[in-house]
Amino acid sequence: MDGAWLGSIDISINKAFTARAFDLPTKDLADNAQPTQQFYGIHASNHGRIMIFAGGIPIRSDGVVVGAIGVSGGAGDQDQGVAEAGAAAV
Repeated sequence: MDGAWLGSIDISINKAFTARAFDLPTKDLADNAQPTQQFYGIHASNHGRIMIFAGGIPIRSDGVVVGAIGVSGGAGDQDQGVAEAGAAAV
């Protein structure tokens, strides 16, 4: 995306990694990674690769996770929307 931060490249890769590592959207992981929630502190695992904000979606084929997509560069809801569209197109 024109004007996107260079740091967004690594973030998008790690969003895809996170979605595949846990087979769930990073947005859902974020909701459970807040203080007092069951996954609080998970962002520090896996050598800091875990991204706990919207934009990572697992890709499924016949109900089996076969990969993931990660999007970064916009606001969280924008990243989420683009990732959902990308996953649906596969």
